[in-house]
Amino acid sequence: MVPMNIANGWKTWCNTLHHLSSLQISRTIVPISLGEDNRKEIHFFSDASEKAICAVAYLRVIPNDNARIQVGFLMGKSKLSPQHGHTIPRLELCAAVLCTELAAFVLKHIDTTIHEVKFYTDSRIVLGYIYNQTKRFHTYVANRVQRIRQHSAPEQWNYISTEENPADIGSRGILANELPHSIWLQGPVCLQQQSHLLEKEDFPLIDPEKDSEIRNANIVVQKTCFNAHEVYTRIDRFSSWTSLVRAITVLRKVVTKKLGLPLLDPVHMNRATELFLVKLCQNETFSAEITNLANDKPVSKDSSLRYLDPYLHDGIIRLGGRIRTGDALCDEHGPIIIHGRTYLARLLVLHCHEVVKHQGRHLTEGAVRSSGYWVIGGKRLISSVIHSCVTCRKLRGKLEHQKMGNLPECRTKPSPPFTYVGVDTFGPWEIVTRKTRGGSANSKRWAILFTCLTSRAVHIELEEDMSSPTFINALRRFIAIRGKVTEFRSDRGTNFVGSTDALGITAVNVESSQVKKFLKDSGCSWIFNPPNSSHMGGVWERMIGIARRILDSMLLKETKKNLTHDVLNTLMAEVTAIINSRPIVPVSTDPSQPSVLSPYTLLTQKTELDVGPFEPFDTKDMYKSHWKYIQILADQFWRKWRSQYLQLLQSRRKWVDPRNNLTEGDVVLLKDQDSVRNEWPMGIVVRVFPGEDGKVRKIELRVVRNDRVINYVRPVTEVVLLFSP
Repeated sequence: MVPMNIANGWKTWCNTLHHLSSLQISRTIVPISLGEDNRKEIHFFSDASEKAICAVAYLRVIPNDNARIQVGFLMGKSKLSPQHGHTIPRLELCAAVLCTELAAFVLKHIDTTIHEVKFYTDSRIVLGYIYNQTKRFHTYVANRVQRIRQHSAPEQWNYISTEENPADIGSRGILANELPHSIWLQGPVCLQQQSHLLEKEDFPLIDPEKDSEIRNANIVVQKTCFNAHEVYTRIDRFSSWTSLVRAITVLRKVVTKKLGLPLLDPVHMNRATELFLVKLCQNETFSAEITNLANDKPVSKDSSLRYLDPYLHDGIIRLGGRIRTGDALCDEHGPIIIHGRTYLARLLVLHCHEVVKHQGRHLTEGAVRSSGYWVIGGKRLISSVIHSCVTCRKLRGKLEHQKMGNLPECRTKPSPPFTYVGVDTFGPWEIVTRKTRGGSANSKRWAILFTCLTSRAVHIELEEDMSSPTFINALRRFIAIRGKVTEFRSDRGTNFVGSTDALGITAVNVESSQVKKFLKDSGCSWIFNPPNSSHMGGVWERMIGIARRILDSMLLKETKKNLTHDVLNTLMAEVTAIINSRPIVPVSTDPSQPSVLSPYTLLTQKTELDVGPFEPFDTKDMYKSHWKYIQILADQFWRKWRSQYLQLLQSRRKWVDPRNNLTEGDVVLLKDQDSVRNEWPMGIVVRVFPGEDGKVRKIELRVVRNDRVINYVRPVTEVVLLFSP
């Protein structure tokens, strides 16, 4: 519902619009000639309100025959005022700027001689800004006063009351029926009089304490002393050697000009600045050594300069030794000595490291020595600088890793075969689907490998494509043969993700103990590894590698013409049998243990020693002995599995030492397999997923690609840490 005051104003405005049809404006500006005999003036008026700012121009013609003065409307312009953040004085100043811009446009396009141009405003504050010669303004006012003075002089500006200012109509508005008789078209009355101008006034500025646009004047009266130590303590505010030398050089130039001394050329000035900084550094670190050398005394025995044979030249300690001259790189003097623990040495090493384009320690050390400096403990300092260099990490930094995590509980406790299963897909293979007169039609087949995480047995199912419905059928066949599964684990293949949705299996996407407990209580669950983290599924990735090698050996004997779906299915069954009969522990050389521990024993309840035909036995024998035999085989498997196989899983083959966890806010480089390293995107860690041992092996990071913000979940092995905030 529109408020009444707005509705009434709208109706009033609409009801007066029909008066515009009778509005008539003369095509001629003034009804008399603009010849050279007449005096021509242009007067510009400006005004502002909270609604709009306005500027309007009038041509004033004074005939030489003392006839009536003619005033004509030239041009007017209005703009909406900004909604927020502008005071009335600032708006009045914007209106004055608009007035001068209007004047520049009119004077450019008028084709007659103008004898005088004047400007008017009803703001004394703006006139004070324009007439000011002593005070300094803040940036907003200073910029607009400068623009006003580009097109006008302060002497051209005059004051006019609000009642006589025609620009007030443009800034506040007027009804259509009042427009024909307003001063907007007729011009102000004062222009039609012979002496229309007001007496000149002085327009002083408002008190600086009351006007927030005036800058406070900070005047330095006297500087009595110069503290070199204070300068040295501020060196750590600079991040580069170049910026430090540039800043000190500017200060030295200012002091040199104040003292009336001649300035050096830029090269010698920079070199003098470097020597000045070295003196400050050496006075802080080698004050006792400088005192001894100045008095022709050797340095103390506990000094770090003892074996460098230092000497003093122009107040700077340089390297002595057996070769004093002849080094062209050091200006016929020994290298300058700097202690490696100072911030100045770090800036110097970082500068030389950038000069050699972020190469290794050997080239960086050579650049430092070529610059004429001898850094005590330089190798350690250079290694520290390179280690903390973000560019070097981006170019050559190693991918992150964390201490290898503990095995999940499902791999360390006995359970029925295929209770905890790892799933993955491999393939494809081309097979002959049907033979035609012109040849044969081929298609592709893939294989789904199910791995028991406890007994390391495998089960392989063929599928015709990589879609979710096909995988669901393979999953149903597997469950029908092997029984109910408590937990599936896999990577984030699209067919796996789609299958979990279709089967109603809960997918674990959050590392939460409460969610895990709920899924365990519910029955079946499906756990996805993070993207691009094949090392987290090594238990089934290794089985796929074994299956590929066995199948490649079998396919050497089969021609492509004979490889059909039935043949491939048979080969997969044989591959499964070979894998399941493999030893999962080293084969013992003890004669008392001729059997091997393999998944085949647990799945079939048979051993390779069970040969020969079945012996006749009755029903009583079946109940008395056969179940005991099966139980003995199962007990032997689990006993050997616990005593031999589990011991093999105890040690960590790599990632032995714990590393610092990545934290939220760390800046990292995301590995991209499809691009070169220089094009890898940078991102920021927004979330971490600690494991049960508190170690972070999975993170969520935010990157910008193609002007889009994207979040990725990745293992820490896919990122390079650049720096931590």
